[in-house]
Amino acid sequence: MKNTVATFRSQKEKGERISMLTAYDYSTAKLMDQAGINGILVGDSLGMVVLGYEDTLPVTMEDMIHHTAAVCRGAKNALVVGDMPFMSYQVSVEEAVRNAGRLMKEGGCQAVKLEGGAAVCPQIKAITEASIPVMAHIGLTPQSVNAFGGFKVQGKSEEAARKLIEEAKAVEAAGAFAVVLECVPAKLAEIITKSISIPTIGIGAGVECDGQILVYQDMLGMFSDFTPKFVKRYANVGEVMTGAFQEYIEEVQKGTFPCPEHTFAISDEVIKKLY
Repeated sequence: MKNTVATFRSQKEKGERISMLTAYDYSTAKLMDQAGINGILVGDSLGMVVLGYEDTLPVTMEDMIHHTAAVCRGAKNALVVGDMPFMSYQVSVEEAVRNAGRLMKEGGCQAVKLEGGAAVCPQIKAITEASIPVMAHIGLTPQSVNAFGGFKVQGKSEEAARKLIEEAKAVEAAGAFAVVLECVPAKLAEIITKSISIPTIGIGAGVECDGQILVYQDMLGMFSDFTPKFVKRYANVGEVMTGAFQEYIEEVQKGTFPCPEHTFAISDEVIKKLY
């Protein structure tokens, strides 16, 4: 059954946890879809784990459209959310609506995500009024890494905690159908989750959120440049891949691959006529 924004809302109402992962390509999205994931975020994290940038800031609308379209071709049942990259929505409300429309129309996703609280509520309101569902994102917002002075837990002081609660209420009032809470203390995330009617999707925000999301390369051990504290490694796929690559290299060098079962035959009679 196709997951929709209504599905997410219903899951919160019923107390059913929402599962999400990131994906950036057709094959991975298809596997996640077959596994039964509720939602897939085509995150601008692709800048780091796919394109090799130091952060998410260089990612373009063209990057996001390209990867979102690939994911949508693989995911038939998951709700696909396309991430709006840095400076695609901050300049003006009009530009935000235009770029959200591009991501949905050209990328094929069913919703978009953008970072920020009260400051981007005009954009959230305008985008939703254009019939484009919006997932908000507060707490540690990676596009603001330079303003934060690094990747740091947010909401630890009373003032900061109260501000995050208000930010969550603000994005809900603006029309967001869900909100990502990133690097937020677990007890604060629980308060936020109980304070709003839309689902909270946690990443480093504790178990009491309505759902969880991880970058799939992190949880599979495929990205080793940096591993956040909140990541649980469910498999060491990176080690398996490296081992397979090494075995392939060795067999090529020894001449043991390809062997007969991987080779196409031709009649000896035909070969004789070639000499």
